[in-house]
Amino acid sequence: MRLPSLNLPLPRGLDQELVSHAAGRLLDSRVPGDLTGTRLDQVAQLLRRHADVLEADPRGEPAVRREILATSPSPDGLARAAALGLTVLRVQRLEELEQSIVVLAVPTNGATAVLLAALRAADPDGTYDFNHLYSGSGDAPAVPAGPARGGAVGLVDSGVDTAHTALSGASVRRWGCDGGARPHRHGTAVAALLVGQDDRFRGAAPKTPLYAADIYCDSPTGGSAERIGAALAWLAGQRVGVINLSLVGPPNEALRRVVAAMVARGHLLVAAVGNDGPAAPPLYPAAYPGVVGVSAVDRNGRPLPEAARGPQVMFAAPGSQMASAAPGTPPYRQVRGTSFAAPLVAALLAPQLPHPDGAAAREAVARLARQALPGPVPERDAIGYGIVGAELRVDPATLR
Repeated sequence: MRLPSLNLPLPRGLDQELVSHAAGRLLDSRVPGDLTGTRLDQVAQLLRRHADVLEADPRGEPAVRREILATSPSPDGLARAAALGLTVLRVQRLEELEQSIVVLAVPTNGATAVLLAALRAADPDGTYDFNHLYSGSGDAPAVPAGPARGGAVGLVDSGVDTAHTALSGASVRRWGCDGGARPHRHGTAVAALLVGQDDRFRGAAPKTPLYAADIYCDSPTGGSAERIGAALAWLAGQRVGVINLSLVGPPNEALRRVVAAMVARGHLLVAAVGNDGPAAPPLYPAAYPGVVGVSAVDRNGRPLPEAARGPQVMFAAPGSQMASAAPGTPPYRQVRGTSFAAPLVAALLAPQLPHPDGAAAREAVARLARQALPGPVPERDAIGYGIVGAELRVDPATLR
């Protein structure tokens, strides 16, 4: 999934270059197709394109080259890492979560996988992993961040075009990119589905303040587990109750611990389950305990053929035959995939959890489950508790 510039490429149909249109045309008319298998194809292209800064783990998943993440390592663990030739490259302090992520540099004559295995053997009580990359999933000045008041919704994604007509009236507080703005199609589309509104378009929760963390910032190493951890720690500090993550990738120990800390604090993390197909292994963070995994259905309530299935699916929401905002011209495009179903669920939960609260989070999920509809394909591993937000789909026909 190509998130800002040359990050993990978005599946075909989610990140196509906008075609030329007559002046005043509102909608990119192309219809995204089945996305099954495209993530892995695009990951392979990404690894070839950026072999200087990225490498594959033993499963073929992308990671930052020659970096190992140590989560809250002990002094003894760091000493054992140093004995193996690893050096501390940088430290990410997640004070709100009472954790830290130490990035260890692998020497040029070493192999990341080999040294990671050696470090795990040398310090079996420590938590070490690759610095994996995760994929999806304005020109206006940033609003200074402060603790959320009266309810808000969080977003961990690529950059948001706050100058877009659907978002220009929204209250958006940004994090990442050293305060700069790097608007991108994926982040803008997800943000608009959350809080956007204009005379032709309405997101699921307009007027709700949005706390948007850009973890990509036009960098080929954007979307790393390290950056996701830092973004979640920022949102924890802002006391944002519900956070949308339309991102997918492999299991990662650093990310697992950060997610567990967020859930323990009473946050609701809403994550897309991915588009690798119903037989694919589960993707993360959606498959971590306590995360609200969201799949996608078409306008008839049928699961998309590329949508993941399994116990990680908690809800399904519209994810095709729908439109959302896009930077540039035309200002809207058709979107497809679980990335665009997740924000609808997050927006439905956000008013019920204005701030982190474990008991309130559980009640919010239970209340939404009671409202869910079975749909024509009621299998639990396809739609979880059921379909929600069917009325929130923006029909592309209204924008033509």
